[in-house]
Amino acid sequence: MDRPTATSEKTHVAMTSLLAAVCITAIKVVVGVATQSLGILAEAAHSALDLIAAAATWWAVRAADRPADAEHLFGHGKIENLSALFEVLLLLVTCGWIVYSAIERLLGGQVHVTVGVWSFGVMVLSIVVDYSRSRALRRAAAKHNSQALEADALHFETDIWSSLAVIAGLICVAVGQRWPAAAMLKHGDAIAALAVAVIAASVTLRMGLRTLRALTDAAPPGMEAAVRTAVEAVPGVVDCHSIRVRTAGPRVFIDVHMTVDGGKSVSEAHDMADMAESAVMRVIPNADITIHTEPQASLPGTGPAQAPGAPTPASSDRSQR
Repeated sequence: MDRPTATSEKTHVAMTSLLAAVCITAIKVVVGVATQSLGILAEAAHSALDLIAAAATWWAVRAADRPADAEHLFGHGKIENLSALFEVLLLLVTCGWIVYSAIERLLGGQVHVTVGVWSFGVMVLSIVVDYSRSRALRRAAAKHNSQALEADALHFETDIWSSLAVIAGLICVAVGQRWPAAAMLKHGDAIAALAVAVIAASVTLRMGLRTLRALTDAAPPGMEAAVRTAVEAVPGVVDCHSIRVRTAGPRVFIDVHMTVDGGKSVSEAHDMADMAESAVMRVIPNADITIHTEPQASLPGTGPAQAPGAPTPASSDRSQR
């Protein structure tokens, strides 16, 4: 894949999401202040978070795609993981503010919420925009294996559910204001704000766990077994061991030790390494792979020592940079 083209596509989808977040946040703030709806203001705060997160994503995908240099030999992919961690911290702060404001209003704050066409209109518009952006981000994230874009898509998807919660809260407020017997429903706006906080907190925990796993070089679940199966399926490979897998943003770095028949020549061992590399690439596209080949007879307890005149033990590194 042509890297400049991939970078341009990722940057474009991140930029359009940033512009969408700016517009939606501004509209929600205006309508939320005008109607005194805590649910809409909570959504405005959530959208403001998305705005900052979208800006961080836009910067991260540009910075993370820079090629490796003398100081960053594995590239700059970890910048995407740091961007995701930043988004997690923002979500935690926002959730705390929403919960505090909602509880304060439930315990005694008497605020008249104006429910009208603008209240519902801004939330419906938000759902339409969020759905459009989440689909575009999700497609780009899957195409380019970008964790930063995936995190941004998750933010917009969360907004859809929280917007639906706010709409339900506004309906409850309208019913409570119209019929005194259902006065308790007037608290629906604050309860909807709490629902927004719960949804956002749930996303935060999932995203935070994934971010910490990536930053601590935890291997993606099942990837070690997939690599082992792919390599050991190559004809002539005795076994596959000492597998190391780490991720950095969209890149996956894999280090493998592969044991081959001790009678293989260096050229044959290199060919087998090529086959093993191709097998792994079919399972994990765009991986950066290093394969060390070892003759079976050179390993302790696997056979007699190498005889004079036998082929030289093969040891090769196959790296896709």
